[in-house]
Amino acid sequence: MATIYDVDASELIKKAASDLKKIDSIKEPNWAKFVKTSAGRERPPAENDWWFTRAASILRKVYVLGPIGVNKLKIKYGGKKNRGHKPEKFYPGSGNIIRKILQQLEKAELIKYAEKGVHKGRVITPKGKKFLDKIANEIVGIKPAKEKKEKKPAKIEKTEKPKAAAEKPNQEVKETNPDQTENKESK
Repeated sequence: MATIYDVDASELIKKAASDLKKIDSIKEPNWAKFVKTSAGRERPPAENDWWFTRAASILRKVYVLGPIGVNKLKIKYGGKKNRGHKPEKFYPGSGNIIRKILQQLEKAELIKYAEKGVHKGRVITPKGKKFLDKIANEIVGIKPAKEKKEKKPAKIEKTEKPKAAAEKPNQEVKETNPDQTENKESK
């Protein structure tokens, strides 16, 4: 059984994005066509379905790094801004986009808010883990196992052991090397 660590991340995100489109609670807002993904960007994304790609990417990040919050994800999705002749400067990603996607993923029950020791943030749920692992298995080529409908294997009849083997179980057999016997005979 393959996990997300066994497949290429970009391939997993692309396939997960197409599967997230089928989930009703994950929808692209009306303003998504016009918005930039960071203050460091000059234009909105050129890809039409970038919202689902970002949602799949965030879901993968939560799986790998969870518990993780909006501030850490802003840093992950930020980048350097080209400021002309001035040195480049780092700008974090849009917190609003990340927050809305996290809320949608929570509504779809793929992630949840949790506290683990001193860390708090979003973690993957078993449903979300199953969702991503199923996609990883499809990429690798492993067919998903049918749940709770497994057929019992046919009973294997026991065959009797030969009596000679049963009578002398610990008898050692001395093996002779044919090369050694030839050397003794020639001397």
